Amino acid sequence: MAGFVFRLQPVLESRRRAEQDARRAVAHVQRQRLDIEDGLRSHQRQITSGKDRMRGSMIGALDMRALRLGAGATLHTIRKAQQLVLQLAGLNQRMESARTKLVHAMTRRRAIEILREKRYDQWTFAQHKAEIAALDDLTVAAAARKERDP
Repeated sequence: MAGFVFRLQPVLESRRRAEQDARRAVAHVQRQRLDIEDGLRSHQRQITSGKDRMRGSMIGALDMRALRLGAGATLHTIRKAQQLVLQLAGLNQRMESARTKLVHAMTRRRAIEILREKRYDQWTFAQHKAEIAALDDLTVAAAARKERDP
């Protein structure tokens, strides 16, 4: 007998690919978020280090030029950190959107998989029913031969 053939298999494969694409999009946004968070941590370390250096340089004779340069570098680092925070806020919105698309893609794929499972169950039931009918026919034919040939 022929094996089970699901006529909507190309649709299922398409939905699986769409789900994988959505998973990749979520992973890409997560990777960007991790990169931004790493940048923020780096900037925070730079700011802390700069403040420590400034505190250390305030002992003894003051070098105003060095203090001014240190303060300017710290302010520049703070500005870059603020830009990263703004990028992170926008990234969170993109993450929500990507996750929503992933859930939608998963739902669409699962709907076709459920349909496939139902069709496979129907096919299995029909195969079983056909086997029983064939066995019944063989039994009836064997009984008829017994009656004909004593």
